[in-house]
Amino acid sequence: MARKTRAIKILSNIHGSKEESTSGGHRGFSGTRRLGWWGFWSCLVVLGLALGLWQWERAADKRDYLARLAAAPRIEAPVTAPPTGSQLVLDGEYLPDQTLFLDNRTHEGRLGVAPLTPFRDVNGRLWLVQRGFMPTGPSRDDPSVETPAGGVTLEGRWQTAGESAPLFGPNREGKRLQRIDPSAWDLEQAFAHPGWLHLEQGPGHLESWWQPSVVPPERHLGYAFQWWGLALAALVIMLVGARRQSRRPGPISIPNEETPR
Repeated sequence: MARKTRAIKILSNIHGSKEESTSGGHRGFSGTRRLGWWGFWSCLVVLGLALGLWQWERAADKRDYLARLAAAPRIEAPVTAPPTGSQLVLDGEYLPDQTLFLDNRTHEGRLGVAPLTPFRDVNGRLWLVQRGFMPTGPSRDDPSVETPAGGVTLEGRWQTAGESAPLFGPNREGKRLQRIDPSAWDLEQAFAHPGWLHLEQGPGHLESWWQPSVVPPERHLGYAFQWWGLALAALVIMLVGARRQSRRPGPISIPNEETPR
């Protein structure tokens, strides 16, 4: 009888040790899961706030840019580098043999190119003129465009050259350019200033397609509020989910009962 009682006590102790081990492992898993929950949703909240702030700043930059364009001066035959957005008036003549074409342009659902023709003003300075949109369709043949000869007067908006996205391949293919780059022209004389004139009036002008700002400030503000809305939703899900998890009952351990001797 004593041996039987001792054996029951040993088995009871072993069962209790297993329950403690299982309970401790469950508690450890629950803590890891809770930490992952808070970490994941916190990252989403921070990401949404950061992207919303970025779009807000972009909207402010666009407003400043459009304000500078509206206040840009009108300059005739500038000598020094004109500020970006300036309305320029130039007298001179085209260099038609040096025309290249900005590739992969779209305008009103049509595929085409934008002719880029160097222009020498009456003072001998060289300017690069973006003349507008010319439809070509899907053809990959080198395009050609008629260019007025003799003295002409041009008017357009100046865009200063800035940083551009990297190219994965050559910029020039025949007479086509993937992006505007004054260094693509092999001329005896360099361009007067880094940039180009978007032609708006004058001989040689085609269809205007270029816009100073593709995305208006209002759209950036809309994007900002969307990101902030997502951040708020992530915050609510994080808090509500954590509260529900905290209300779940934990594992119930059954106390060991010693068999009386």
